[in-house]
Amino acid sequence: MSATMPTAAPVLAVDGLVKHFPVTRGLIRRKVIGMVRAVEGVSFDIARGETLALVGESGCGKSTTGRLVLRLMDPTAGSVRFKGSEIADLDKQSLRQLRRRMQIIFQDPYASLNPRMTVGEILIEPMAVHGLHTEAERAERARELLAVVGLLPEHARRYPHQFSGGQRQRIGIARALAVNPDLIVCDEPVSALDVSIQAQIVNLLQNLQRQFGLSYLFIAHDLAVVKHISDRVAVMYLGKLVEIASKRDLYDRPLHPYTQALLSAIPRPDPRVRKTRMLLAGDVPSPFAPPPGCRFNTRCPFAQDRCRREEPLLREAGNGHRVACHFYETIPAPVIAAADGPAAGKFAERLAAFEAAKQARTSLSY
Repeated sequence: MSATMPTAAPVLAVDGLVKHFPVTRGLIRRKVIGMVRAVEGVSFDIARGETLALVGESGCGKSTTGRLVLRLMDPTAGSVRFKGSEIADLDKQSLRQLRRRMQIIFQDPYASLNPRMTVGEILIEPMAVHGLHTEAERAERARELLAVVGLLPEHARRYPHQFSGGQRQRIGIARALAVNPDLIVCDEPVSALDVSIQAQIVNLLQNLQRQFGLSYLFIAHDLAVVKHISDRVAVMYLGKLVEIASKRDLYDRPLHPYTQALLSAIPRPDPRVRKTRMLLAGDVPSPFAPPPGCRFNTRCPFAQDRCRREEPLLREAGNGHRVACHFYETIPAPVIAAADGPAAGKFAERLAAFEAAKQARTSLSY
């Protein structure tokens, strides 16, 4: 799969997606005092067989976006098109038929499985809901799915509490596969698992993608996992996309200061490598009252007056790499250098030069 922007007709096309949650008060909660702007103008697409990773801090709107894509909640505005069909226009029956082609893997492998049902019943249920196969064929299909995800056929008779967290997530993956979907929203599917189990689940997802031609919207905040599984990466901050690019471009040449800060926080296991970390001051602003201009300006070390007044557009930076930053061409890129290498400390020097230039521009404006 090419890591550049997809050229074929996308499986999923999201355009200007918006979701606002009303904040109410009063005894009967009827007076609306404002809106939580969870998702604001998000646009992306996913090609067949592609994995688009959606990353960002907790509370930035990633999971809300995933649920809007599946229409588990209705958007405030915007368009979600699956294989060319607008899902917002579908009635209840049509939406149920569509959901056979769009599935989800939940974050919590403990809460997402019904403890009163056996594993076999859990896997058979979606097939029965969509009227797929005969009763005997469903039971056989359930055993096949268990084998596909690395479990044994006799596990179909057991209950979820008899499995480990990694095994439960495999069951959740098998359930998503039961109805032969085209798109799977993976809502932080490995964040609740141990690191060694995370690697197994990620490898399983990649193998299933190659085997069945699946498309993934992979929601995560662990950039090390994202680097392993994704084709393209979209970075989200406070409800908006700030950068989207192929995996290689984003990790080799992050353009937005927020992306640079996220990448600088990835631990490096090699003690010989010294890394200049880009520490962000303050907390993420409230989505109830986001700051004017660029939403990242309150924490950005490169913010200028224009950033506080004017909201940046997500604009092309070459080779399908898009970034929402007024000054991405001039901000210094972070440097990872060996402790004894000549490049050590270069980022600090370039940051100081940038600050000096900014102060000079400020003094000239008075």
